[in-house]
Amino acid sequence: MPIDKFILLLLGTVGLAAILPARGAGATAASGAATAAIAFLFFLYGARLSTREAIDGLRHWRLHITVLACTFVLFPVLGLAARGLVPVLLSSSLYQGLLFLTLVPSTIQSSIAFTSIARGNVPAAICAGSFSSLVGIVLTPLLAAALLGNSGGGFSADSLLKIVLQLLVPFLAGQLLRPWIGDFVTRHKKVLAVFDRGSILLVVYTAFSEGVVQGIWHQVSPARLGGLLVVEAALLAVMLLLTWYGAKALRFGRADRIAIQFAGSKKSLASGLPMASVLFGAHASLAVLPLMLFHQMQLMVCAVIAKRRARDPDAELTADAGPAGAAPAAVGPGTRHG
Repeated sequence: MPIDKFILLLLGTVGLAAILPARGAGATAASGAATAAIAFLFFLYGARLSTREAIDGLRHWRLHITVLACTFVLFPVLGLAARGLVPVLLSSSLYQGLLFLTLVPSTIQSSIAFTSIARGNVPAAICAGSFSSLVGIVLTPLLAAALLGNSGGGFSADSLLKIVLQLLVPFLAGQLLRPWIGDFVTRHKKVLAVFDRGSILLVVYTAFSEGVVQGIWHQVSPARLGGLLVVEAALLAVMLLLTWYGAKALRFGRADRIAIQFAGSKKSLASGLPMASVLFGAHASLAVLPLMLFHQMQLMVCAVIAKRRARDPDAELTADAGPAGAAPAAVGPGTRHG
C-alpha cells in the first residue's frame, strides 16, 4: 500500500509550520490567502460538475440517501461511541478531532477515481460526492454545534455564514459559469491540480502554525497518536464493511454497491480543513490531525480494494452494462485527496 506523495507534502508542511510558524502580519496574510484559495478550489469543483450528470444522478435517489445516511448518521454514531475510549486510548482533545472527522462530508475526487478503477457506477459516485459536499456545508456545522458544543471553539450563525460564503457560494458560481469555462477546466486539469493541492497545503500550514504559536502540541504524545491510529483503522474497517454489505442487504447492484462503498466510507480533507479553521480557531490543528491521518489511511486501503474489485469475475459482466461501464467523467483538478 504505497504512501501518497501528497501525504508526504502534508507532513512536510506540518514540519515547516513547526519550525517556521506564521506569526503576526504573516499569519494574517497566510490565513487570507488560504481562505481565497479554498474558495477558488470549490469554484473549480462547481465548474467541473456537469449539470446533466447531476440531473441523471438524481434518478438514483436511493443510492444518494444511502450515502448521506452513511456519512452523516452512521459515522457520527460511531464517533459518539468512541467517547468510551477516553482517556484509555484517546485524549479529550484528540477525541474532539475524531468526532469532528465523523461529521465531515464525503470526498469527491477519490470516490470517483476508486469507483472508476473498480468498474462501479461512476456517474453515481460523481453525484454522491458532490451532493454530500453541498449538504455538508450546512449540515456539518449544525452537527458540530449539537455534538461538539462549545468544545469546538464555539458555533454561531456567523461561522455558518463564513462556511457558506467560502464553500457553497463559489461552488454555485462555478456551476453558473460552467458553460463558458467547463471545457477550459477539463483541458487544464493537470495544471489546476497543482493549485488544488497547493490550496490545501496552505490551509494546513495556516492551521498548524496557529497551533504551534498557541503551544497546543504539548498535549499530544506518541502513545496517544498510536491509539488514534488504532481507533481510526477500526472506524474505517467498520464503515467499509457496513457500506458494502449494507448496500447488498438493500439490494443494490454491484456497480451501485461500489459507488456506495467508496463514497460512503470516506471523509473529505478539502471540505474538512476550512470548516475546522472556522469552527475551531486556534485549536484547528488538533481538530484536523485525525482527519489528515484518516485521509491517508482511506486512500491506501481503498486503493487496494478498488484494484481487487476490478479483478472480480462479476466486474466483466457489468463492464458493459449501463453506468458502471461508462467512461469516467472528467473529475477536474486532483484525483486522490478529495
